[in-house]
Amino acid sequence: MSQTSPLRYPDTSSQKVMTTRAWWLVVLNFVLPGSVQALAGNKRLGKIGLGATLVLVGFLLLTFLIGLLWPTAVFFLATWGPTLFVGQLALFFYAILWAVLTLDTLRLIRVVKTGPRARWWISGVTVILMLFISGGAAYAGTLTGSLNSALGKIFVAGPSQPPIDGQYNFLLLGGDAGEDRDGLRPDTAQVVSVNAETGQATIIGMPRDLQAIPFNEDSPMYSVYPNGYTQETGEYCTRWACLNTVYVAAENDHPDLYPNAAAEGSSPGIEAMRDAAEAITGLDIQYYVLIDMQGLQNLIDSLGGVDINVEERIAIAEPETPEEEVGEWIEIGPQHMDGYHAMMYMRSRWSGTGDYDRMARQQQVQEALLRQMNPANVLTKFQEIAAAGTQVVKTDIPQSMLGFFVDLGLKTKELPINHIELTPYYEPFPVDTEYPDYAGIHGYVYSVIHPPEPTETPAP
Repeated sequence: MSQTSPLRYPDTSSQKVMTTRAWWLVVLNFVLPGSVQALAGNKRLGKIGLGATLVLVGFLLLTFLIGLLWPTAVFFLATWGPTLFVGQLALFFYAILWAVLTLDTLRLIRVVKTGPRARWWISGVTVILMLFISGGAAYAGTLTGSLNSALGKIFVAGPSQPPIDGQYNFLLLGGDAGEDRDGLRPDTAQVVSVNAETGQATIIGMPRDLQAIPFNEDSPMYSVYPNGYTQETGEYCTRWACLNTVYVAAENDHPDLYPNAAAEGSSPGIEAMRDAAEAITGLDIQYYVLIDMQGLQNLIDSLGGVDINVEERIAIAEPETPEEEVGEWIEIGPQHMDGYHAMMYMRSRWSGTGDYDRMARQQQVQEALLRQMNPANVLTKFQEIAAAGTQVVKTDIPQSMLGFFVDLGLKTKELPINHIELTPYYEPFPVDTEYPDYAGIHGYVYSVIHPPEPTETPAP
């Protein structure tokens, strides 16, 4: 730098020169942190600032290129505990570094030498930019820490599993504990089967009044219920609630059948429900997800609510309540629901076919949440979502698989979801819940998940 450089050796007697120089330094500090010190201040500090800035720019460019070529790798790194920890430290480092560089820039500007009208503008813009850059990095570091903590609480450490017949199958349970209940009963039980390549998803709804629950011979529950879990063999099974009481039976009466469940991030009740779901659907289920239905209300609220197109007027009331005594309704048409009303919409048994209508509404809310969760609303309300998530979800999905499933979920979001309801009202395959044809269910489920390849008609 020559002795005549206006940045390092300005004419301090000229307010015009000092004002112009000040604005140049403000811009350079914002565009390329560290460049101000390299040109007009401490060169050693400038080298540190420029080096750190260029490393960050290079990292972002590399991440962008990898994301274009191999997005799963980016999702993996963005959800892997060690990466998140290092990323949090890096963000706090940049927050401190950029604050130091900005304050040093303000010193090098020598505001008192600039024009009187420009002084407040220069100082104000510099401080605002510092808050924007350093504050943004510090906030991102806080979010990264929250994400790492939430993922560590929700997901488990363990090996990944390959797809089975090209599918990843998840048991989704909606837990509903209460003071008047004998333990938790998963009133919602679904199997979600997702194609490992395309992301095409099929949701299989299993009503709680499904009877004669079978178990495969390799299931521990088979030793107790070789002829199925029925009203005759199962203490908790009734005509209107049988499948969901498999959980209670395993937890209360047969926890010894699954001695390793707790160590593997599960429980005897969950494992018994997994075994039952496998025998019902004919699918091998790799993972489970247990959602606390009360906690789900907090999650919906943290997302700002959910938009639902209501097709039937729903009463927020007990099933036998006379219509004239219903205090509140969810009306037909597009509705923006908070967590409480979304829960009531999913859980009401007041009208129609009771549980079967309720199953359809639950899937409707699931799809709406999938569509409406996007980077914008997740980032703006991340702290609340992360806090709610740790209260809502229990799963044995390993954190190492999360990146892959995030990528797969983005594909799922773009495709229509297939629905199978194992109820008497489902067309084209109605199921007699009292005397289910499980062999027929296996065949139908397979035909939906693995449709035959279209054949080309030979030209005449």
